Amino acid sequence: MKNKISLIIIAVLCTFLVTSQVKSPSDFLGYKMGERFTPHHQLVNYFQHVAAASTNVKLEKYGETYENRPLYTAIISSPKNFKNLDNIRKNHLNSTNMNGDGFKDDGIAIVWLSYGVHGNESVSSEVSMKILFDLVDSNHKKSKKWLENTVVIIDPCLNPDGRERYVNWYYQKGNIPYNSNPHVMEHHEAWPGGRANHYLFDLNRDWAWGTQIESQKRLVVYNNWLPHVHVDFHEQGVDSPYYFAPAAEPFHDVISDFQREFQVTIGKNNAKYFDENGWLYFTKERFDLLYPSYGDTYPMYNGAIGLTYEQGGSGRAGLGIINKEGDELTLKDRFAHHYTTGMSTLEISSVHANKLTSEFFNYYSRSRKNPIGKYKSYIIKNDNEDQIQSLIKLLNRHHIKYGSVNSDKSIHGFSYMTNRSEKFRINSNDLVISAYQPKSNLIKAIFEPQAKLSDSLTYDITAWALPYARGLNAYASTVKLNVNAYQKSTNDIAAMSLEKPYAYISKWNSLDDVSFLSELLKKKVKVRFSKKDFKIENKTFKAGSLIITRTGNQKNKEFDSVVRTTAKKMTRNVIPVSTGFVDAGKDFGSSSVRYLKAPKVAVLSGKGISSLGFGSIWHFFEQQIKYPVNVIGANYFSSVDLHDYHVLILPSGYYGKILNKSNLDRVTKWVQNGGKLIVIGSAVSVFADSKDFNISVFDDDKAKNAVKKTKDSLKRTMRLKPYEEQERNYISNLITGSVFKATLDNTYSLAFGYGKFYYTLKQGGSRYSYLKNGTNVSVIKDQSDLVSGFAGKNVINSVKESLVYGVETKGKGSVVYLVDDPLFRSFWENGKLLFSNAVFLVGQ
Repeated sequence: MKNKISLIIIAVLCTFLVTSQVKSPSDFLGYKMGERFTPHHQLVNYFQHVAAASTNVKLEKYGETYENRPLYTAIISSPKNFKNLDNIRKNHLNSTNMNGDGFKDDGIAIVWLSYGVHGNESVSSEVSMKILFDLVDSNHKKSKKWLENTVVIIDPCLNPDGRERYVNWYYQKGNIPYNSNPHVMEHHEAWPGGRANHYLFDLNRDWAWGTQIESQKRLVVYNNWLPHVHVDFHEQGVDSPYYFAPAAEPFHDVISDFQREFQVTIGKNNAKYFDENGWLYFTKERFDLLYPSYGDTYPMYNGAIGLTYEQGGSGRAGLGIINKEGDELTLKDRFAHHYTTGMSTLEISSVHANKLTSEFFNYYSRSRKNPIGKYKSYIIKNDNEDQIQSLIKLLNRHHIKYGSVNSDKSIHGFSYMTNRSEKFRINSNDLVISAYQPKSNLIKAIFEPQAKLSDSLTYDITAWALPYARGLNAYASTVKLNVNAYQKSTNDIAAMSLEKPYAYISKWNSLDDVSFLSELLKKKVKVRFSKKDFKIENKTFKAGSLIITRTGNQKNKEFDSVVRTTAKKMTRNVIPVSTGFVDAGKDFGSSSVRYLKAPKVAVLSGKGISSLGFGSIWHFFEQQIKYPVNVIGANYFSSVDLHDYHVLILPSGYYGKILNKSNLDRVTKWVQNGGKLIVIGSAVSVFADSKDFNISVFDDDKAKNAVKKTKDSLKRTMRLKPYEEQERNYISNLITGSVFKATLDNTYSLAFGYGKFYYTLKQGGSRYSYLKNGTNVSVIKDQSDLVSGFAGKNVINSVKESLVYGVETKGKGSVVYLVDDPLFRSFWENGKLLFSNAVFLVGQ
């Protein structure tokens, strides 16, 4: 007995000696929390210090950013739980039935705290250090108690690149000591600001799509844990009080009653501490739970209690700022608020750990056995293997199961292509996703044709279904299908029987084909493409197909080797042919087979230009097709010789100052001399205002009178409406990210590789007339072409007879008008080939 007591005493002493070596953030860094911003490397150093000096902290590097900064999670629990950490994780995953069904409810809640997804919302990463310290501090009795039945995961900085951009800028521009006057420079970030990551993507819109390296790496860790509670810490405008759950409507209909109720439970616990301190806060407003790619909704659709906490501050606040009420909001204030909600959430999760674990089990049990919604199966027709493989990569990222049916059969289902229910045939090589699986709620959220809107006042876009976003020939069926392991179609690479063929031919209908072209052009291989369908040696090829002839490549002694090895590396099924004499269509020497000159591409960047729009283009070239792009700053654009470039891309933005009369004249002459201008989104308006271009705002007296009559009527009605109803009525004038079915002229090079129509994501009511002297490649003919999402009743008519994509020939050059952004957030996969056509094919 004495020996046992001695061992206990020794163990306690050892724990005390280890934890007593852990320094507080202030002692380690040499300044009090809230006095300054901590650079990312020092943040990492502190987490490494705590992990090294603690017996119950596991620090794991889960990836790196584009700028090679490390991404970490810290996992903390009681010493007893810590020794059994992996078994706790595996047992927890068993509750979802994804790893088996051997779940034993241990009553241990897993709580994940995510900090700094927006880099200039900088206080949260500061708070992460204090939370970590209090969880390992032997003197913090409450946290020791909580850790007996919780595992806490802390991600101290989801967006290190954005944070460093903000912190470095602030140190360079801020006064010493800081100046709280809201007019001074330190409260006005320079473009593009620190909110986004390296490629200027908003990582809080990327959870479901996983387009960025930070998201991709995080999703691996997240799905290895699937926490019961996930908190995403944010900041909002400096004048806003603190926001915490419960969230505002609309709630997605996959959110369970318990998830709703527990948001209230957490909110009341937070409110208790805010009330004690006399701090202002609000709930149930502004921040809804609909769009599936947020740091609260994605966890919600994976069974967690997903939470957003918003502190007033953001990039304007600095170390201190005077708000509209004349009070100073300091970094220390912001720190105290986020720290309080973080600790409060850990406390209430510990108190209700048993309820959290049992309800999580119930959530996944219902998902597997009785999935929500009428659609029980989603079928993707396998008529484009590249699209299928791209989708599979996304499904694997989210641990969504998929497969095939045993044999061909006919059933009824909703067709995403025709927007109606119809009979169709499933083949054994089609991809089938059953709703009867653990991730059924997430599947419903990202696949269902139309999300149910309990309230049209929502924070983001209202349509995103993957079949529309990816251009998939898909069906949603009410029939439960038995699914077997997916059998990849046998699309074997053709054997190269000809040693030195006349030409090689490669298809053109996916982004993988664009990447193949990019690689060939970088290797100085000359490529041609056909403007017409053709048939040769009993094989049929669509317009846009790449033709790599020996002619033109004679000087390249490694020509055959380069083409073949590149094709093999990129899994392209290039077809060697022995002649240029076609069976049908145009021969390879015809003017309908064009030489594709490798374009030198420039994109404009800087103040006045949408940082998100620019970022999606930048990322597209560098990370997706890996083709060189030249980023030109708007501030020195007037001094750039445009004749050095073949293509100039103008992202969405406001170009009043950038494209003044002098610069617009330069651009016009450059186009007339053979340049190609690609204009996206709101950038189109500059050219619609110019008499030198063919694009124009819709000009129809009858339509204008109808719109004016509607607006006048609305104004009269609004005057009589109670003030509280006016915001809700204003939404009737908006299109908030909705999908429309647009026509597509696939005989024109901008639409090569597509069918006869295109699903476009429209984010506003801007309406441009059909081009009178140009090619109207894609248009919306009628308001009835709305297929998914919300469009206000007062603005829906503004899309009728409007241009979506068009090309104007001007002198020797051309202007490509992309009214709707085909690269939106990089998740609108179906637009990427069209954008590539604009860059590589149009005007050649």
